[in-house]
Amino acid sequence: MTYTFPKDFLWGGATAANQFEGAYNIDGKGLSVQDVTPQGGIPAKPGDRNPLITEVPTEDNLKLEGIDFYHRYKEDIALFAEMGFKVFRLSIAWSRIFPNGDELEPNEAGLAFYDKVFDELDKYGIEPLVTLSHYETPLHLTRKYNGWASRDLIGFYERYVRTVFTRYKDKVKYWLTFNEVNSVLHAPFMSGGIETPVEELSKQDLYQAVHHELVASALATKVAHEINPDFMIGCMVIAMPAYPMSAHPLDQLAVRDFENQNYLFSDIHARGKYPNYIKRFFKENDIEIDFAEGDAELLAEHTVDFISFSYYMSVAQAHNPEAYETGKGNILGGISNPFLEASEWGWQIDPVGLRLVLNDFYDRYQLPLFIVENGLGAKDVLVDGPDGPTVEDDYRIDYLQKHLVQVGEALQDGVELLGYTTWGCIDLVSASTAQLSKRYGFIYVDRNDDGTGTLARYKKKSFNWYKEVIATDGASLYK
Repeated sequence: MTYTFPKDFLWGGATAANQFEGAYNIDGKGLSVQDVTPQGGIPAKPGDRNPLITEVPTEDNLKLEGIDFYHRYKEDIALFAEMGFKVFRLSIAWSRIFPNGDELEPNEAGLAFYDKVFDELDKYGIEPLVTLSHYETPLHLTRKYNGWASRDLIGFYERYVRTVFTRYKDKVKYWLTFNEVNSVLHAPFMSGGIETPVEELSKQDLYQAVHHELVASALATKVAHEINPDFMIGCMVIAMPAYPMSAHPLDQLAVRDFENQNYLFSDIHARGKYPNYIKRFFKENDIEIDFAEGDAELLAEHTVDFISFSYYMSVAQAHNPEAYETGKGNILGGISNPFLEASEWGWQIDPVGLRLVLNDFYDRYQLPLFIVENGLGAKDVLVDGPDGPTVEDDYRIDYLQKHLVQVGEALQDGVELLGYTTWGCIDLVSASTAQLSKRYGFIYVDRNDDGTGTLARYKKKSFNWYKEVIATDGASLYK
């Protein structure tokens, strides 16, 4: 049966400043945590607990140049428009606006750059969806304050968001406060700018940092609605459904415990208070969150307007996980599901899991949802085509088609969904591994893991496929 998506559905793609802008030290930009993690934000080898962190930026860090969107944004946005994008998700680099993060006055050159980007998007009728903090805490805030472990960051973040909300109040409607905010539990340096080594970071300090981010998010929501009541403010979490490895009741409890780690963040963003299940966890782990005066009221009174999430995979859980193989690509942990295939990087492929996530989130919160990351990372090969170099990425088309059919099922289930942005709609540097060979895009960028390449852009086969999906409101998915 053919299904047609709603006419106002926001089709598009997603990126992050630190992975594709480049120009890391141009026009007054300061350093971020990304500029000193040349191998990515996730430990690369089994047994490692922290990513490689350098004292200063090094030439082997592909993110320093990215794909040079900073100088090529007009060319890239024109390609997005050719595909028919209704929305484009990007992030603002905090250290481009406040180079150290704790200045009193912003960097005008940084603000002016995003003015130009938003104006270019507006020229084509593309709605910006802006992430305020996407794994790019200013490095100075990490090294002087230990990132979000310090309450001081709430004030610095407020100054930053107030600045950009005011500057772009007539150019941007949709905002996300923190990218994959729940990832701080698993990648505290990349996600929270916390320099304390993982093995030395106590649960008390980690969850206190979580609290600081949640309060900052609520404060940003408050400020946003004061500046422009029409702003739509969302949280953004990693969605990763879990299945029990068996019918054993304890396996089902293991699933519940795993999923509650993620629900914690959306629960507080959407419901405005700490849930009871985390209170038990805090008690059993001797964690006592320090609430400053006004924190509880901020959380309660300034909940988000919508829930956004990334979805790449599902996992399995068991009460005795040591008896099973751990999933290789799972940032949040979990066990390999024997019923699912995996990508080249070990990420298990589960289209039906996306329908489950959509229904679970909507049943839980009755708030609009937004899928802001989904896609397949693969090693693409450039070949000669009738219209020039291209990539025959049928595997990506197959992945996206199957996931989008399940999105259509969720819409028919009654889920309220604002839109869908594929991750890395143009090839960019991987956050987890800092590779360019792990490609997600509809647009191939000629740059290699050793930094060589012309940076030329080429349309993959999936480019025209996605263009047709958008043009037909999803009907072409059912051919």
